[in-house]
Amino acid sequence: MVRPVQPVNRLNHRISGSVVCHLADELGMRATKIRYRKIMNKVIEADFFPRESNLECSWPGSSATSAIDRKRRILVVDNDRDSTRLVKILLERTGRYSVLEENDATKAHQSAQNFKPDLILLDIVMPETDGGEVAAQIQADPELQKTPVIFLTALVTKAETKTGLRIQGHPFLAKPISIPELINAIEENLPARADG
Repeated sequence: MVRPVQPVNRLNHRISGSVVCHLADELGMRATKIRYRKIMNKVIEADFFPRESNLECSWPGSSATSAIDRKRRILVVDNDRDSTRLVKILLERTGRYSVLEENDATKAHQSAQNFKPDLILLDIVMPETDGGEVAAQIQADPELQKTPVIFLTALVTKAETKTGLRIQGHPFLAKPISIPELINAIEENLPARADG
């Protein structure tokens, strides 16, 4: 009497299990690569931005001394680390801004108190605390209440951003963000510098 060979079956299970794990790993890596590519496509950089030279000619309201003045502080609050990192790199590349990223909305108010930004870029849809709550905390803080906030959101279309509507009294931009549009919005909403 011939017995069935069970070790081979177990080996087949082990092999098929490892093949499944391998395929799952491959799919996970591909999903990560696709997600990263999509994020990179969210923010489009035109490589014509000036880098610290001739900045005074680039944006409306700039003066000949603006390149010498202190960089304006921008706080970017979004739970998507890749997005905040990319916005930080592209804004700082202009030479006009110092950017702090905050990826935990529950810490955004504290980060704003510590950093004392000239302007806050704030995502609306975030876990635990949404952008509306963060904006309300900022407005309730006597030291921060005059700090302009620009909402960044995928909840609106590009056309809606041009209507002049506001969310909680704040301007907003649609995601994916165009860096030239973002810089124009920042410059339009930055408070005037205090004299001397």
